[in-house]
Amino acid sequence: MAETIDRDDIPQATVIPPRRRRISVVWVIPIFAAVVGIGIAIQRIISEGPTITILFKSAGGVEAGKTFIKYKDVNIGQVTEVHLASDYSKVEVTARIAKSAAGLIVEDAKFWVVEPRVTLSGVSGLGTLLSGNYIGFEPGKSTKQQRSFTGIEVPPIVTSGEPGREFVLTSDNLGSVGVGSPVYYRRLQVGQVVAYKMADDGNSVTIKVFVNAPYDKFVNAGTRFWNASGIDASIGAGGVEIRTQSIVAILAGGLAFDTPPFAPKVQPAAAADAVFVLYNDQATAMKQPDAQAVHYVLYFNESLRGLSVGAPVTLLGLQVGAVTEIGIDINPKTMNIRGRVEVVAYPERLAARLDETQASLGKIIQESAKNRHALLRALVEQHGLRAQLRSGSLVTGQLFVALDYFPNAPKVKMDWSREPTELPIVASTITDIEAKVTAIVAKLDKVPLEAIGADISKALVTLDQMLQGADKAVNRIDAEVTPELKTTIEGIRTTLVSADGVLKNADATLVGKDAPAQQDLRDALQEVTRASRSLRVLSDYLERHPESLIRGKTEEKP
Repeated sequence: MAETIDRDDIPQATVIPPRRRRISVVWVIPIFAAVVGIGIAIQRIISEGPTITILFKSAGGVEAGKTFIKYKDVNIGQVTEVHLASDYSKVEVTARIAKSAAGLIVEDAKFWVVEPRVTLSGVSGLGTLLSGNYIGFEPGKSTKQQRSFTGIEVPPIVTSGEPGREFVLTSDNLGSVGVGSPVYYRRLQVGQVVAYKMADDGNSVTIKVFVNAPYDKFVNAGTRFWNASGIDASIGAGGVEIRTQSIVAILAGGLAFDTPPFAPKVQPAAAADAVFVLYNDQATAMKQPDAQAVHYVLYFNESLRGLSVGAPVTLLGLQVGAVTEIGIDINPKTMNIRGRVEVVAYPERLAARLDETQASLGKIIQESAKNRHALLRALVEQHGLRAQLRSGSLVTGQLFVALDYFPNAPKVKMDWSREPTELPIVASTITDIEAKVTAIVAKLDKVPLEAIGADISKALVTLDQMLQGADKAVNRIDAEVTPELKTTIEGIRTTLVSADGVLKNADATLVGKDAPAQQDLRDALQEVTRASRSLRVLSDYLERHPESLIRGKTEEKP
């Protein structure tokens, strides 16, 4: 029979809780290093600025890890990678910007490669010869952040923050002006050209200029800008005029501005980006506009060569107008062709020439057409006022129209029914001068220059022969006449010496009629007499026959 087992006698299992494992000291160092690394990474991420990409056409001198991005000569970033863009047309430069400059990286910021540049307007970037090229930066005015940019090829002329203002000029053409060309005020450089572009319609050019402070305050609503590039040379009826601002303007071009004297004296400074017209030269820019213009027409039966539009019209030598149109006129009845010249006169200029006592008269003439007609009628019909073509320069051949008095001119009457009014003319003296010159040339052509030349040649030959004969005669005189004269003179000298000796011993000699001393003295005097007679005979013979000095003494005919 099986034995019954009591449950209480069965051993019971005891639950023992697991023992807690302690972290080994060995793991403390790796864990601490990991925490420090994570902290450094977080700190770096927090402290680092944005990463940007810039596209350049070329990146000469730009290297990863070496090239910096500078703003006001302070490093604000560094290039981290340089490689070709996906389309291989440009170079993509990746750079990391410092967090302190992250706020400057906006959509209108500009980047460019700074390298040595030599242009007509100056030299820049010389410092990179030692330090190497770097990327220049100019912040924009936008508030929108951006991380991709396209670099500019030419550095901006004026950086942001520079005191001054920009103005806009419009012109028909650019001329020789370029970016960086100087802007002058009274021959002092006060600004530069910063940009230019063609207008949308292609009919004009827009030029942006920057005028530095404090000179920008001299630009007002009445200011005139003109092209001062190169040498402004003009040849006209007034002569030859040459103007320039400086050597730099001759080489690199330039602009200039000033306020004309007729503009209001007190005007506020022009606002930034104000638009002005760019004139071709200073004379045109500073010319005072004439409020009133009166047109007249002239008919000439002579050549108009040398007369051009813009040529001056003078009254007694003072300019009162200009030529506005040159053409021809055909008479349908006679089929005669003549020159037609239309001129404009400005009464204001005539009134300005009057003194203070006649200022009121000038104002009346200026304002009233009836008074102008009366004055012109009196000048033409009573005083012989006529228009005449005259030469402004013999060198250039330019002509101008002169109004002057010709009292002997035929009488005419003014016809005010035609518009414009015709002014009477007189023929110029240019044609007479040309005719006289032609006549002189014709007379010179008739002169037998070849025969005269032959005669001169013959005369020269004869003269040469005469000179040779004279030379022979001189030699003959030296050989024949001179010795004879020398002998005669020597005899006279001997006689005088003898006479002197006799006179010295005269006191010691007995005075008597037949004394030896007396006889010697008588003989000496006779020798002197004969010598004097010989000289007289020779002198008389030479006076009657002076040719004997050349030809010699001829034999006398019996």
